[in-house]
Amino acid sequence: MLAALGRGTSRVRGILQSADVEATARVLRALGATIPPLDAAELVIEGAGLRGLQTPSAALDCANSGTTARLMAGVVAGAGLHAEFIGDASLSRRPMGRVAAPLRAMGVDVELPEHGGLPMQIRSNGVQGVTWRPAVASAQVKSAVLLAGLVGNVPVEVQEPAPTRDHTERMLQARGVDLRVEGDTVSLLPTARLDAADVDVPGDPSSAAFIAGLAALGGLRDDVRIENVAVNPWRLGAFRALRRMGAQLRFEDEAQQGGEPVATLVCRRGELRGITIAPDEVPSLIDELPLLAIVAARADGETRVSGAAELRVKESDRIAAVVSGLRAVGADAEELPDGFVVRGSDRPLRGQVDTHGDHRIAMAFGVLGALPGNAITVDDPSCCAVSWPSFWDDLQRLTHD
Repeated sequence: MLAALGRGTSRVRGILQSADVEATARVLRALGATIPPLDAAELVIEGAGLRGLQTPSAALDCANSGTTARLMAGVVAGAGLHAEFIGDASLSRRPMGRVAAPLRAMGVDVELPEHGGLPMQIRSNGVQGVTWRPAVASAQVKSAVLLAGLVGNVPVEVQEPAPTRDHTERMLQARGVDLRVEGDTVSLLPTARLDAADVDVPGDPSSAAFIAGLAALGGLRDDVRIENVAVNPWRLGAFRALRRMGAQLRFEDEAQQGGEPVATLVCRRGELRGITIAPDEVPSLIDELPLLAIVAARADGETRVSGAAELRVKESDRIAAVVSGLRAVGADAEELPDGFVVRGSDRPLRGQVDTHGDHRIAMAFGVLGALPGNAITVDDPSCCAVSWPSFWDDLQRLTHD
């Protein structure tokens, strides 16, 4: 997105060739940006500039990507364009009112269906500055407001109710934007242009967590080293939780890359025990909670998660999906309104899991099924393509080499 909005040539290396990234590229192309095929080792993107996008001739299909829909809504609003956002059945059910509200406060006409999801109609003739305090802490909503202000050349301020991941802020600052963070407030001042930048994309910590969990569970014969992982402070909650559970994890070769800290993650088996994950921890590990649930199924004692009601409006109701999946294979789990309880055991786990088309549910139970003695299948292994197309091949290689 930022390469397309920049002025000049950006080179992006190591981009993930996943369905979510393909959806973003498709939406940008529909808006007039020149985005090459994603299968190149290095993407060379000639930016259209902050005011270079155009009203699309057809609906913008975001497929399963909530990040695409919410962040590009901010871009379209700031650019003063008209567009309809659509997606697959899962994305269409996810709440878009939380991004529509600040855009409306900026003077944009946003129309949603009664259920509050997609399709979303945006009719913008430009935006005005805003100070916005979201009711729910959301990095996507924060980013949408910042991008609307950036493209619309107006000042914006977001006052977060709780800290969220800050990838957008780091990338904007690295590209010359006057963006300031003071306490819980992020402020962006009007910007005439966005600098181009060359980027080596670091590894996704949410994906790395699945391999760390597999290692912690004893699913690998040796230590595993995962190089070039983003170790952004707001993305390390799952690794802190795994350590508390008894996993042996450490970071080596720490460095800075494109405004983000990166490191090599070294993981090995541990004697696992149940833990309590409190509400204030949830924003830093929200995407990894399905993985932590299956690790808990093999830990000694009880693991309890609360303050995670946001899981119910992800690609699936992840609270229901995790608990029903664990029960289907013989584990002891129960739902809470805003989380779950899992009681670990060492008995063999066998059965089929309904993923509800959710990549993180599929990958979590893939890890659990890879452990010796377990026999677990998932109904839709292909859904992993959303974030990790080669997941099953990589899992097979790691556990059978």
